Amino acid sequence: MILINLLPHREAARKQRRDVFNVSMLAAFLVGGVIAGAIYLWFQTRISDQQSQNRVLQSEITRLEGQIKDIAGLESEIAALRARQQAVEDLQADRNVPVHLMTELSRQLPDGVYVASMRQENQNVTLQGVAQSNERVSELLRNLGNNTPWFSKPELVEIVAGTVALSARDVKRVSNFTIRVQLMRASEAEKGVRPVAAAASPAAVSVTAAGAAAPLKKK
Repeated sequence: MILINLLPHREAARKQRRDVFNVSMLAAFLVGGVIAGAIYLWFQTRISDQQSQNRVLQSEITRLEGQIKDIAGLESEIAALRARQQAVEDLQADRNVPVHLMTELSRQLPDGVYVASMRQENQNVTLQGVAQSNERVSELLRNLGNNTPWFSKPELVEIVAGTVALSARDVKRVSNFTIRVQLMRASEAEKGVRPVAAAASPAAVSVTAAGAAAPLKKK
């Protein structure tokens, strides 16, 4: 027996495929929406967490900035106090500087050199005087630069030849000089005195030892 299907089977198959496609599209859309929603929620959670961390960091930064300002204020106050302390110490140490100035200057003046005037401005001292020759002036410059810790950077400003009348017939040639030298502070001069004392102590010890050994040789 032969069966013949007279129903529109092609249209039914096409409709079935269309229905399957629509259901697949709807399912894919729903799955995509769920995935997109999950990703969106995950990003929102991460953003909110980061924002909360940023707020915590900002509050800590504000607190630390306040502490830094307090520390800067304390450092400026400490620096001001140290400057005042140093000024007071310098004033106390500089009370005896004029005495050291006159004492050291009298020690370092070579024979034949005379100081006529002396002027001090802050730590700079200007000396004006008369010397028997230019060599005496050079010796004075060497003494001021090398033999004392109370003076430094001696500078010859001017030297002019002149004459001095010792009597009606005796006229002698001299050198009128002007020297500028820097006067050291007491704290700086003491630093220069200590190495000199330390260098001189071994010599004193050797002299004492030699003196103590001399009587033994005589025996």
